[in-house]
Amino acid sequence: MGDTRADRSLLADLSLARSTLDRVAERRGDTEWVAARWADPRSRVIAVHEGQAPVEIDGAGRPTLRWVSPLDVGGSEAALLGLDEDGTAYFCARVDDHAVAPGPWSGLREVGADLGARDVGLLVAAVALDNWHAAHPSCSRCGAPTRMSSAGWVRVCEHDGSEHYPRTDPAVIVLVIDQDDRALLGRQGRWQPSWFSTLAGFVEPGESAEAAVRREVFEESGVRVDEMVYLGSQPWPFPCSLMLGYHAWATTTDVQVDGEEIVEARWFSRDDLVAACESREVALPPAVSIARRLIERWYGEPLKGDWIRP
Repeated sequence: MGDTRADRSLLADLSLARSTLDRVAERRGDTEWVAARWADPRSRVIAVHEGQAPVEIDGAGRPTLRWVSPLDVGGSEAALLGLDEDGTAYFCARVDDHAVAPGPWSGLREVGADLGARDVGLLVAAVALDNWHAAHPSCSRCGAPTRMSSAGWVRVCEHDGSEHYPRTDPAVIVLVIDQDDRALLGRQGRWQPSWFSTLAGFVEPGESAEAAVRREVFEESGVRVDEMVYLGSQPWPFPCSLMLGYHAWATTTDVQVDGEEIVEARWFSRDDLVAACESREVALPPAVSIARRLIERWYGEPLKGDWIRP
């Protein structure tokens, strides 16, 4: 294998970053236009409950979203997600249970890697908005109730009129590589003993993403890194993260885990990783995670399906 520093191209087709939808942000404040889209019989609605939406399996055996009508969701809060290339409008609606759409429901962890680009983009946005609305029913300034505005992308305080917008929390996720081209993988304490992944953490206020990479890697593993390359980003609406993916190169190799978030971290050569995965000693992140793609970029080819944890 060559020096992985040579390939600085961005990761393509990240599972949750494939949206093809036009979000039409400029039309969200036009209440008449939004109402007309809601009344249009061509428009489609995704019901969302606790991170899940109705799905079905198409003729090719792939999952697709299953739509409901505006009548099905009644007075539920609904948000405009955008338009497809044919001008069809898509909304998401918060519902209290699965009764509005009997049949299977699934979340992004289960079907995100297998949904088509349109559907995965819709579900990512729908889940992110649903999480935000569920967490912000009240004004953070005065505690009064808030109501949905701007087609679901703003909440307005009913007392002081202040506007509140969806939040996105940036987080760095990094595969650390040493001078021998080994990769550092860690295990969180709440994970099963075989589950290993890249290191990650939130960007703190007043901190750059690059500084966060250096800090998080050292805090979690005791390893220092210097040079790094940004490889791409992916939304991770659990509940509202944006994962910024990096490869970073270590200047030290002694591992000393924090013992709190990360309880084990190990260096793997490619042969080490193959042996550990084949023996089921190690299971790697699923396709829906950017972590898997960061590992595959270093490994040099797609990971085998039976090396992946559920």
